[in-house]
Amino acid sequence: MKTHALTPRNIFKTFGLAIALMMILFTFNTTYGQTKEATQERTIKGLVTNEDGPLPGANITLEGTRIGAVTNNDGEFTFPKKLKTGDVLIFSYLGYETQKIAITDNTSFITLELTPDMVEMIGAVDTNKPYKSKRKKN
Repeated sequence: MKTHALTPRNIFKTFGLAIALMMILFTFNTTYGQTKEATQERTIKGLVTNEDGPLPGANITLEGTRIGAVTNNDGEFTFPKKLKTGDVLIFSYLGYETQKIAITDNTSFITLELTPDMVEMIGAVDTNKPYKSKRKKN
């Protein structure tokens, strides 16, 4: 009866082919994973109001881009691009102060009340000067 002794050569013959195939498989296999940024991107919705209620037509833009949204008749908006932590939204409306809101880890809905912007006129309009035409009279 023949017995086989475990020698390094016999071990390589037995497991060498399996190890080589596994190394090739792992070398050429594409690994897919999620980045931290991709998992934190989310759709932002919100409501923009003033002291009287919803503010239709308010502008919302992503800082540094031309991407934006406008509130509907109920003052609600859904931002068209998914945003990530650290992005800044700029809220503006004619006659109101522009406000910036930074997106945090737990931001998904923004409720914002815009405050009126005071515009002061310096000086008075001078109406005492008569109008002088530069046309020559014939």
